[in-house]
Amino acid sequence: MTTMTAPAQRFREFRMPDVGEGLTEAEILKWYVAVGDTVTDGQVICEVETAKAAVELPIPYDGVVSEIRFGEGTTVDVGTPIIVVDAGGDGAAGSVDSAGSAGVAASEPPAVETPAPEAPPAEPKRQAVLVGYGVAPSATTRRPRKQAAPDVPVPDVPTADVPAAAVPAPSVPAQAAELNGHDRAAAVDRPLAKPPVRKLAKELGIDLATVVPTGPNGVVTREDIRAAAAPPAALPPVTAAPEPFAATAGARETRIPIKGVRKATAQAMVTSAFTAPHVTEFVTFDITRTMKLVQELKEDRAFTGVRVGPLLLVAKALLVALKRHPEANAAWDEAAQEIVHKSYVNLGIAAATPRGLIVPNIKDAHDKTLPELAAALGELVATARDGKTSPAAMQGGTVTITNVGVFGVDTGTPILNPGESAILAFGAIKLQPWVHKGKVKPRQVTTLALSFDHRLVDGELGSRVLADVAAILEQPKRLLTWG
Repeated sequence: MTTMTAPAQRFREFRMPDVGEGLTEAEILKWYVAVGDTVTDGQVICEVETAKAAVELPIPYDGVVSEIRFGEGTTVDVGTPIIVVDAGGDGAAGSVDSAGSAGVAASEPPAVETPAPEAPPAEPKRQAVLVGYGVAPSATTRRPRKQAAPDVPVPDVPTADVPAAAVPAPSVPAQAAELNGHDRAAAVDRPLAKPPVRKLAKELGIDLATVVPTGPNGVVTREDIRAAAAPPAALPPVTAAPEPFAATAGARETRIPIKGVRKATAQAMVTSAFTAPHVTEFVTFDITRTMKLVQELKEDRAFTGVRVGPLLLVAKALLVALKRHPEANAAWDEAAQEIVHKSYVNLGIAAATPRGLIVPNIKDAHDKTLPELAAALGELVATARDGKTSPAAMQGGTVTITNVGVFGVDTGTPILNPGESAILAFGAIKLQPWVHKGKVKPRQVTTLALSFDHRLVDGELGSRVLADVAAILEQPKRLLTWG
């Protein structure tokens, strides 16, 4: 009796994945492939924009693109097939594996079929729900995998139930099993890295084989690539200038669809403005000594390769003020009717991008030294400028700084980022007449504005936090005595 295995599925559909944040749709910004192009496992095929960020999607198998189902600018629901790839299997023409997994289509029935394994217990499938509530389990289960022939190792192929961006890098044996003959030996020595990391290495001209991996199981990370590259040049300002608005020629009105980041920002601001009672306080002070310290730090070896500006010291001053008044670093839990005090600070930095305002945050900023804070701030700015800020980088913030001074604005009344207790607006620094040591002299002066949730922070506490930030920036030696 002869044992036969089912032929591999030929046509495979790749579905719009849930990037892991419970989003229900995404807009296709750009296709990097066209019909007839050859694609390989892990190759980035398109860039999509969710309500939180722009994300590049890698495809989880090899083949030739046979169909692209949606054009650029189209908004597609999560779970909808967006591209079909001819994987070159021996299955009947026209048969499609809609999940992108190892489907089976036999051209003729086998003489003897190996017994199918028992179906595994029901496994909850990721189902997109409302933004901010993660994902909900559904009753849908995956099909059991077919048993592979004993003499032909078949690697596990990720299904569309798992977001493409979240599929872990395959192990060395699995990579080798996908190849034949002499290529297996080459795969064993292939450095492990995710597709975006490989792309970064290619852009920077770094050979992955020369990089020392520090990630789990020997995986090369972005930090490893950046460490292997030349020291970074000076970074641009915190805010990236948006693309100039262009009105339709001859039209009295121009309409722009509200979607993506702008839609999410609008919804968040409306929610914040009408759920949290905002209070804003202002203080104007002499920041001359801080500006002198900024110039000194720029020449310090500890800050070589990172951008040093007044925003860095404003951020450090706010962190010190929150350390002195930890009850101001809190959140309001409406469902539980509790105030949640947080022993960590995830410091948000508002950044204007061509796609709209985003607020990525520096995780555990309270634990960082000044050089570490400068490096983290520079990385945040560079990522936002390139439009590559991940959804995870914009979650979990506790307080935010918005630098309106870069636009020449003196101050404002900023609206809280939802879920946070306070937001600090840093105004323009201007040379003004100021009473200094009993005499009127030209001094560098600025204004800070602190908006806070009055359910969490009362007027006295908010005033103390704002006064401390101003006092530190007026006399930066307090960073040592208070910090």
